[in-house]
Amino acid sequence: MTYKMIELVGTSKNSYEDAIKNAISDASDSIEGLDWFQVTEFRGAIKDGKPSEFQAVMKVGFRVLR
Repeated sequence: MTYKMIELVGTSKNSYEDAIKNAISDASDSIEGLDWFQVTEFRGAIKDGKPSEFQAVMKVGFRVLR
């Protein structure tokens, strides 16, 4: 088998967990067979002294169909 790996950045106003779920959900709408993910970085935005956005950078792997 051969796998392809892409990088995604998921975002959420609520949490890193939701940012991961959002990225995987959005990617699965256009990519078949997502098999795994690896979070490589957490980051976020600050507004008025409080976290305003959570961002999860991740690698996502899926099988290449022949």
